[in-house]
Amino acid sequence: MSGQRTAGRAQGRAAAVGGWLRHWMRRWSANLGLGGMVSAGVVLLVVLAALLPGLLAPGDPTAIAPAQAYQPPGPGAVFGTDASGRDVYTRVVHGAGQSLGVGAAATAIGLGLGLLLGFGAALGPRWLDGALSRVIEVLFALPSLVLALLLVSVLGPGVGPSVLAVGLATAPGYARILRARARSVVHSPYVTAARLEGVSAPVAFFRHVVPNTLWPLIAVGTLGIGQAIVWVSALSYLGLGALPPSPEWGAMLNAGRLHITSSWWLTVAPGLAITAAAAALTMLGRRLSAVAPA
Repeated sequence: MSGQRTAGRAQGRAAAVGGWLRHWMRRWSANLGLGGMVSAGVVLLVVLAALLPGLLAPGDPTAIAPAQAYQPPGPGAVFGTDASGRDVYTRVVHGAGQSLGVGAAATAIGLGLGLLLGFGAALGPRWLDGALSRVIEVLFALPSLVLALLLVSVLGPGVGPSVLAVGLATAPGYARILRARARSVVHSPYVTAARLEGVSAPVAFFRHVVPNTLWPLIAVGTLGIGQAIVWVSALSYLGLGALPPSPEWGAMLNAGRLHITSSWWLTVAPGLAITAAAAALTMLGRRLSAVAPA
C-alpha cells in the first residue's frame, strides 16, 4: 500500500509539472505570437548547433580534401566545398558556437558595464549622475561599430579584443536605457509607499527596483546579441577578429569574398547564417520587449 501511495504521489507531481509546463507554453506562445515562436525556434536551432555541432554535422570542419575543392552545392555537399575541399555546411554548423559565443560574450560585457554606469547614474548623488550622464552621452553619440573599430585599433586584432571592443561599444546604449528605467522605478508610487512604510533602501532596491529594471534590459540584451553577432562578424570580415581557417562566420565571409563571382556559395552560406541568427534574435528581443512588464 505504501508503494502505491508513493507511486500515486509521484504521478501527481509529474501531472502537476506537466500541467504547469503546458500552461507556460500556451501563455508564452500567445504572448510571442507566430513570428516570436518561429524566431525562438531558429534561436534554439542555433543554440543546438553551438552546443552540439556534431549532432547536426558530424564531420570535421577543418578536414581538407584538395581534390574536392570548389564543388557547388549538391547531394554530397549541401552548401558546397571551399578552396581546400572542406564542407561548407559542416563549417557553418561548427561556426555557430564561435559566432554565438562571441556575440553573447560581447553582450554580457556590454550589459555588465551598462549596469554599473546605469545604476550609478540613476541611484548615485547628483554630481555622479551628471558626470556619468555626460560620459554616456558622449560615447552614445559615436556609432557603435565605429567605436568598436577604434577600440580594436588600440587593443589589436583577434577574437578577444574584438569581443571586448564590441562589448565596450554597446555599453553606453544599455547604460542609457537602464538609467532611465531605474529612475522611473525609483520615483514610482509603490517604491515611495514602501519607503514610507519603513522598508530600508537596500531592501527596496532588491525587492522593487532590480526586478522591474532588469527584465526589460534582458529583453533588450536578447536583441543585442544579434547585433553583436553582426558587428563581430564584420570585424572578422575586415581581418580584425577570427582569422581563417576558423569556421567563424565572419572569417568564412572574408575567405570567400575573392571567389564570390565563381563560387558564390562560399559567401552566401555564412551570410545566410549571420542574417538568420541576427534576424531571429532581433525579432525575439522585440517580442520579449513587447510582453515585458511595464
